[in-house]
Amino acid sequence: MTPPTDGSDKPRIMLLGMGDLSARVLSMLLGDPATNRVVLAGRDTEAIRRRGNLALFTAANLGLHGTVDTVHIDLRDVGATAETLAEVRPDIIFMGGSLQSWRVITALPEAVFKDLDEAQFGPWLPMHLTLNHLLMRAVRDSGVDTRVVNAAFPDAVGPILGKVGLAPAIGVGNVANIVPALTLGAAHLLDTHPSRVELRLTAQHYFSHYVPRFGDAGRGAYHLAATVRGRPGTAELDHGALFAQLGGRLKRLGGIDGQLLTASSAVRVLRGMATDSGVLAHAPAPDGLPGGYPVRVSRDGGTLDLPEGLDRDEAIRLNEECQRADGIDHIDDDGTVHFTEPEMAVMKRLLGYECRRMRLDDAGAWADELGRKYAAFAAKHR
Repeated sequence: MTPPTDGSDKPRIMLLGMGDLSARVLSMLLGDPATNRVVLAGRDTEAIRRRGNLALFTAANLGLHGTVDTVHIDLRDVGATAETLAEVRPDIIFMGGSLQSWRVITALPEAVFKDLDEAQFGPWLPMHLTLNHLLMRAVRDSGVDTRVVNAAFPDAVGPILGKVGLAPAIGVGNVANIVPALTLGAAHLLDTHPSRVELRLTAQHYFSHYVPRFGDAGRGAYHLAATVRGRPGTAELDHGALFAQLGGRLKRLGGIDGQLLTASSAVRVLRGMATDSGVLAHAPAPDGLPGGYPVRVSRDGGTLDLPEGLDRDEAIRLNEECQRADGIDHIDDDGTVHFTEPEMAVMKRLLGYECRRMRLDDAGAWADELGRKYAAFAAKHR
């Protein structure tokens, strides 16, 4: 890798896993002088170099000039990854890699997808945990003082790795993705401009996945508080009327198009860390906590900024309860995950896959089995 030659002391941000989400994040980072010193990392260096050049040229059309370097990283080789990290010394790592994207099952025929979606997201955990575990081991071994921002099921990956001292600093997406629509919906109900409304939402992935699709909270435990600038106290909101708007007048595009929203939530966090700003944001798994929270973002990640009347223990309890609706019953102190029976029963019925208990070190083997069984299932429904 050729180091930047502009003498910049701006944070160096490494993007790992150059799929659609990371590509969108890259374009946004290059649009801000505070975040435009980027390193792309992956196995196919030629492909990611071309991706980087496309983003550079696009930014140049707008009069924006950052730097994008490229390095080879294969997360399966922990030792080599650690050596590369020690050489590059990124200040922040954005982890966008996963063994199977969440959106893969959305390509199934609609009726088949709806049936499989009843399993929720928890049973797919090994696909998102495996590479994060390898990355965090490499970060530890590298000795580099870097902060990892995780986009792959951070609500569960963070607390699992936190049990063994390997949690990423913070996650992105999920709880953050629903806040803009809730803010607009609350402004509508409170007859004010959205810029005057400040929400604080505590909720796990299940909630942010369910509400936009069905217009209610389903089985998701959560806490939501809203204030309006210039008005005293917490605003009174009809949550049923608020959530119904997300299934109606505020319904948005999902799937790959919806990743634009996730990218913007990621860049809010990355910019906050790069500038040590203390900006209010919503993010999953700050410091390895389960689920999602309102946070103040600074160099080291996110610090909880809970609303009046909600303490840390209750916020965690709500997220753990919501996590059970997502198919994860609980996490042991050694990182072993226990899955819920009803959700895993869907996976067994449709895919012939059943994992009721998963040790952290076995996540890769479970991911391999799940990948094979899903591929066979998908082939039958083409």
